[in-house]
Amino acid sequence: MIPQPNSFSSIDEFVSGALLLIDKPLGWTSFDVVNKIKGFVKHTIEIPPNEQGHDRRFKVGHAGTLDPLATGLLVICTGALTKQIDHLQAGIKEYTGSIAFGQTTPSYDLETAPEGAFPTEHLNIDTVTTAARVLTGELLQRPPDFSAKQVAGQRAYKAARRGEQVNLPPVPVTVHDFRVLSFESNSASFHITCSKGTYIRSLAHDIGQNLGSGSHLTALRRVASHPFHVDDALTVEGLLERLGKLQNKAS
Repeated sequence: MIPQPNSFSSIDEFVSGALLLIDKPLGWTSFDVVNKIKGFVKHTIEIPPNEQGHDRRFKVGHAGTLDPLATGLLVICTGALTKQIDHLQAGIKEYTGSIAFGQTTPSYDLETAPEGAFPTEHLNIDTVTTAARVLTGELLQRPPDFSAKQVAGQRAYKAARRGEQVNLPPVPVTVHDFRVLSFESNSASFHITCSKGTYIRSLAHDIGQNLGSGSHLTALRRVASHPFHVDDALTVEGLLERLGKLQNKAS
């Protein structure tokens, strides 16, 4: 049975199997969050032995990667619950963010510098909204070259950063809803509901291509990975503070 998120009340519960909802900060990788928790447990927490009196190894992993330039909901599992990661990351995702029109980037976001000067005079909230509707339903989506997809035994972004040609095949995804919330100064804010594995960066790139203009993602926040919501998430600092208090209570 899956426990309630962030419901652990002791170090033993946390180590044995806890479901954590974390609000990932800007600039951190998903692995940064996992490693921060690992490091804190290693250097600060005294892990109780198992029922046989043997030492236990602390396990922790995340369910669904977020790019460093994205913020928001990161689902993390500890202990025995790490076996449920595949199941927990399969839920429908929701994102908010913004897309700039008029320039593209190789990474489809701000990891790389904007380039080019594409026409934007024909763009308004109606044309952008119509283009967003086209990018809904069941799609074959080409992942960005700057992605963690495996190509010839390595991460695609490593080859892309070396300037090598990366030809990732399109993959089936489902975009349930792509709503344009506003359009001003060649920038659109959005809310997207989609399946696991959907690259919002690719949607941000493709909408500009479909409109005869360049575009790239300028901000991204995951607000939900159903059935979980970022409103119920802890900050990294809040989690570590809570663990520290539980350790002091147990000492």
